[in-house]
Order: sequence, then structure tokens, then C-alpha cells
Amino acid sequence: MMGKGGEDYGKQEVSSSKMSAPEVFPAWGREVQECEKHYGVSRRSGLSSSDVEKRRKIYGLNELENHEGPSIWSLILEQFQDTLVRILLVAAVISFVLAWYDGEEGGETEITAFVEPLVIFLILIVNAIVGVWQENNAEKALEALKEIQSEQAAVIRNNKRIPNLPAKELVPGDIVELKVGDKVPADMRVVELISSTLRLEQGSLTGESEAVNKTNKAVPEDADIQGKRCMVFAGTTVVNGNCICLVTQTGMETEIGKVHTQIHVASQSEEDTPLKKKLNEFGEALTMIIGVVCALVWLINVKYFLDWEYVDGWPSNFKFSFEKCTYYFEIAVALAVAAIPEGLPAVITTCLALGTRKMAQKNALVRKLPSVETLGCTTVICSDKTGTLTTNQMAVAKLVAMGSRAGALRHFRVDGTTYSPFDGKIHDWPCGRMDANLQMIAKISAVCNDAGVAQSEHKYVANGMPTEAALKVLVEKMGPPAVDDDRSFSSSGDLLRCCQRWNENDRRIATLEFDRDRKSMGVIVNSHSGKKSLLVKGAVENLLERSNSIQLLDGSVVALGDNSRSLILQALHEMSSDALRCLGFAYKDELPDFATYDGDENHPAHGLLLNPANYSSIERNLTFVGLVGLRDPPRTEVRQAIEDCRAAGIRVMVITGDNKNTAEAICHEIGVFGPNEDIRSKSLTGKEFMELRDQKAYLRQNGGLLFSRAEPRHKQEIVRLLKEDGEVVAMTGDGVNDAPALKLADIGIAMGIAGTEVAKEASDMVLADDNFSTIVAAVGEGRSIYNNMKAFIRFISLHSWSLWSVTDGI
Repeated sequence: MMGKGGEDYGKQEVSSSKMSAPEVFPAWGREVQECEKHYGVSRRSGLSSSDVEKRRKIYGLNELENHEGPSIWSLILEQFQDTLVRILLVAAVISFVLAWYDGEEGGETEITAFVEPLVIFLILIVNAIVGVWQENNAEKALEALKEIQSEQAAVIRNNKRIPNLPAKELVPGDIVELKVGDKVPADMRVVELISSTLRLEQGSLTGESEAVNKTNKAVPEDADIQGKRCMVFAGTTVVNGNCICLVTQTGMETEIGKVHTQIHVASQSEEDTPLKKKLNEFGEALTMIIGVVCALVWLINVKYFLDWEYVDGWPSNFKFSFEKCTYYFEIAVALAVAAIPEGLPAVITTCLALGTRKMAQKNALVRKLPSVETLGCTTVICSDKTGTLTTNQMAVAKLVAMGSRAGALRHFRVDGTTYSPFDGKIHDWPCGRMDANLQMIAKISAVCNDAGVAQSEHKYVANGMPTEAALKVLVEKMGPPAVDDDRSFSSSGDLLRCCQRWNENDRRIATLEFDRDRKSMGVIVNSHSGKKSLLVKGAVENLLERSNSIQLLDGSVVALGDNSRSLILQALHEMSSDALRCLGFAYKDELPDFATYDGDENHPAHGLLLNPANYSSIERNLTFVGLVGLRDPPRTEVRQAIEDCRAAGIRVMVITGDNKNTAEAICHEIGVFGPNEDIRSKSLTGKEFMELRDQKAYLRQNGGLLFSRAEPRHKQEIVRLLKEDGEVVAMTGDGVNDAPALKLADIGIAMGIAGTEVAKEASDMVLADDNFSTIVAAVGEGRSIYNNMKAFIRFISLHSWSLWSVTDGI
């Protein structure tokens, strides 16, 4: 193990290509200098070649392990572990032997005598082929997990930059450079921010609906995954900024490696479906009854194969007739074969296949046949929030603008749950042209914005940050700018024609990037009149601190007094209480340093823009104009679906990696909790749940439960405890973090649109429309199929027994 200064790395005896790795160093809880010292590396020079070789012997390659799956023969044998299948196999063998024996006795074997055993054999072979195919398909989840790993990395070694080093060659202590669009190759500690802002999309791993701002500052050692803001994780993507990182974990020690292990463990502990359990019970009972009855039939006829000699009317001696004994044994065996419903496996497979067809028509694509009937037995649905209960598309829900006087605000409710500019409207919107204040809000939303919206396959998708895309959709709902010069207006066919018109009227000449300190983004624009102005959007409190005036309805500017400030903060508090993400807007017309600036690199003002430390001073003495509240809105049909679940006796639990307040607000809105229900005992973080003494008792509570900030292991543990308590659990999810729980659940349900390939491969069913209500419809269909199969099993069993009794006189 490496010493504190890093000198002892690799100095131990090496007996294999990979030895046990040292204990995890909590790099997220230590300062950068301490991390560099621990790993014995400098961010400027990186590791030496000898250090790399020593560490590779300890840690191995940076890749996920290949778990050796079961052999094809073990999979085939596994298909005959079912009690009913074994009964049918024995029945088929006995039928074949009897047919052959009868043919030998009669001197000629009729081909029709072999039809029944051959049909049974054929049914069992087809059943085994389907089972082997499904079992073999289950391992694809682990392969899909490998595909999201990065293949190359830009690494600093031996004081040189290697731009395309294979990612599998990384070792702890390596210095890696990340930029926009890069996929993170290992778990790493951020040691230096090159850009002012670093954002990563890690929703697939953590369940967060927004890109996460990263820092190089230490966080508490007991922080959860979401709280490790100075760490970047393998498989996540950089969406903004660039940085220098230090590799801390590789291969199976990364967070994605832990998910890989959890998926593998879950795949090893898969249980029989409810129907299979009942069929096994039915098979065992059938075996016992048939065995007892056939033994009685054979024993009753003992007198016929014992020829007694009588003396004075009393039996004194007997002769054993082997021929008659065999004859009556054949009768008993024939009765046993006749009593077995050999058509049952074929009927079950056919019913399930027809069920998958019906479910596909309702956007539920079944990947494994048994999951059809498992749905019908579901008692608990553990649902992810983002993308399942919500649209996974940010939308503006509320707009607050300035009024006609300093002490007044105007509130507008905004409809719409997607990125479609035509989805919903703004309530109480003024008729005719927008007033000056609303126009300024629209201008800032459109121009101080790097996102876009595109139409793809009959749906609208965001290009760039979801919040910025939502602002552009708001601008389209607000309408075009009220300008006299229409010559620059784009064609009416453009999707974001209002935004484009604003950008044509006010051309951006400089950008003041967002950073975590001032929490705002600004752009300097040049209008048609040649006037320069600064447009800013960001955190409301921060903009208010840097503002000294407000713009009223008619465009006039007045001083920002205490009364106006209090009103704005009150509106902010109300929207934040409703779990809305709030953004404020402000502008500035007086820019003396940039009066003649037009993007020229030789202009003195250009030097100010090169240093982000100057941005705060540029964004001073602003004029505040309004704010908006955004959210990932719930799907409109989810509330009714949850009511249907409750009526059907199915409990709904929400398990999400997202923020607790946001998740609680959504659960109130969709009906998991009542509007005024006290949920303090029903809403826990994943960490709080794991600290409970009696977790099973907590899960038995009536009504809905919410688990927020849940990590993959938390989700898996909740599913495991529910199953141990006798519940039939359906688990929904779309991210890598959901895959272990999807695999462990009685039925895992992945999202078809937003779901990762890892989640889809780990699931039993895929939703084509990512809609929770589709699950409820599929459960109803599953119950119908399950009840129909139970009825048919009773019918075919009674039919076999009735034929048996009629034919043989029993």
C-alpha cells in the first residue's frame, strides 16, 4: 500500500497481474494539495512510466470485469428444474416405452402410438429453447454497461501531454484533462478548473434531472454521490467547461464498476415468477395424487396376478404371474400419463405470447414472456421520478414581471410540459403588443441563451442546457418583438422564429460565462441603433444584490427600494416552496468601456473579457426586470394512473436520486401524497432509510412513500426488503443507477425513449412512451392474462381427470 507521501506505491511483492487495491482514499473530502501528496503526483508533470507500471500491477487495467456466465449445458439443464416439466418428461418417456412394448408384444408397432410422447418431447424442447434464449439474453446488461465507458483520455505523463491514451491504461494518480463533450474515463478528483464553470451530465448515474456544477473544493467525507461536487464519475459527460482531474478509482472500484457488480449479483439471485411457483406447487400436488391413486389401482388388482390353490375352500398356496403383474402395472402407468395435462406448457406459452402482443399495442414492449403474468401479480410499484412521473423536459411554469408602479408585481401562469412552442399558453396575457417590461424579459431570455430546440420524430428535443431551452420556448409563447423594422424577420417556418428575430435585432458581441461565484451569465449586445447593452440572467438573490433599479411596465426605470426588494424575494420564496427553479433577469445600458467595442481583439475592452474575475464588476448597477420559475413538470395522466393503482390495491413508492424538496412537491401534485398530508414520516433520503432500525416495518406503511437522493445500492436494498416481505415488486427506471434494482425486481421496467441501454438490457419490459400510466394499463392486462391462465389450468386439469375417470372407470 502506498504511504502518505506516495513513495511506497508498488514496493510490495507482486504475485499476480493484479493485487488487492489499497483502502479507498476519500479524495473528495481532502484539499487538492493533500490529494496530490497522497497519490505522489504533480498536476503539471503527471506520473512517470515506472510509477504507472507499479500501479498497474496493483490495480490492473481500467476496465470492467468479464463475469463468466453459465455454460449452455447448465442453462439447458436449468430448464428441466420445473416440477411440471419433469413430470411431463417422465410421462413422455413412459409413454414411449409403453408404445414400444405394446408394439413388440403385438409384433407390429403403430406409428400413432408414438404421437403423444413425440408431441410432449416437442413441447419440452421448444420450452427449453425459449428459456435458454432468455437466460442468455440477460447477460447483455453487463455488456451494455461497458459500452458507455470512454475509450480514450487526454493524459499528462512524464511532463508530456498524451492526447489519445487508451482509457483502459489509466491508473490511480494519473492526471487527465477533460473538455466539453468528453466522456469521463474513470472516477476522478477535480484539481483545477480551466474554465470558470464546469458542468457534467450525470443523471444516468445519480438520477439528477439537471447538469451538475463541479468545483475543486473539498466536501464533507460522508457526502453522498450527488454531494461529491468535486468528483467526476466514469461514464458521465462534460457539457460545459474544461478542467484538470486526478484519477482516484479505476475499473471495478469506480461507481459504475459498483453498479456492474450489483447487476451481476442481482442476476444470480433471480427468483421464480408467481405463476411458476404456483405451477411447481400444482406439479408437486399432482405427482403425489397420481402416485397414490396409481399405486392403489395396482394394489387393488393384486388378486388377479396371484393364482391361489384352494384346499377345503381355503387358499393354501399361490403362483405369481409376472405377465399379469406387468399388465396391471401398464394400466396404472397409463392412468398416470392420462392424468397429466401435457398441453399445459404450450397453453401457458401461447397465452403469454398473445399477452405480449396486446401489451405492445399499449406501448409496453415485453422482453421476457414470464413478465406478462408477473405484472398481473404486482403489489408494489417502485417508480423513478425523472422521465417516468415527469416529462424529463424543463418548462417555465410561472412568470413574474414588474407592475405599473414600484410596489406592484404581475404574475402569469404558463402552461405546457414539453419543449414544443405550441404546447400550452400564458394565462392572463395582455392583448396586443407586449409592454416594454415583458419585451425586455423576452429579449434577455432569447439572446442571453446558448440552447436551441429541434423537432425530431414528431417530438421536440432540447439542444444545450434544458433550462435555457425552456426559456426559448417561453419566448415563443410570449410572441414576437414589437419593432418597426421587419426587414430582418426570418421565415415564418422557423421553429424558434421569435427568438431568432430577437437575436437579429440585438446581435451578441461578447459573452460573460456563468460561474459558480456570481451565479449568472451575461451577454453584451449591439442593437440596430448601434447602442450597446448588457443582458444578464442568473440566481435572483445575486442579481438583486447587484441591481440598484427596476424597470416598470411602461419601460421607465425607478430605484430599487426595500419594498420592491421584499416583494420580489417573497415571490421567489413562494416559487421555491413549490419546488420551482427560479431565474432572474436584469440589464444595463451604461457600458462606457464597451461603447466602441464590436468584438475586435485589439480593443482595450477585449482584455477585460479575457479575465472572468472582471465579470462581477461589469455586471454591477443592473436594472432588474423580472423572474421565472421552471420545473420538470409531471405528466398530466400520471395522477389518474396513481389513483387507479390505489383502487387496484397496488402501492406506489417513488425512489429518485433527485432533490428532496423537488421530489416532495411532485409527489403532492400527482397524488402520491395528499395536498395537506403530513409527510415527515413518509419522505426520507436514501441515507436516512439505511440508518433505520426496522426497515421492513417502515416499508409496510400504508399509502405512498418517497425516497430521495437514492443511490443504486439504496434502490436495490429497498427492492430486496420488499421481496423478502412477500411483495411482488415492479421497478421502473431509465438510468445506469436503476439497473441493479431493475434486475433484482420481480419485473424491471425501463424507459424506451430516455432510458439507457444498460437499463433496457437489465429490464423485463420497456415502455415505448416512457409513461407511468402505460405501466398501470399493462398491469391491468397482466391481471386479465393471469386470471385467464388460472382458469384454463383448472379447466385442462379437470378435463384430464374427467377423461381419465370416464375412460378407465375410476
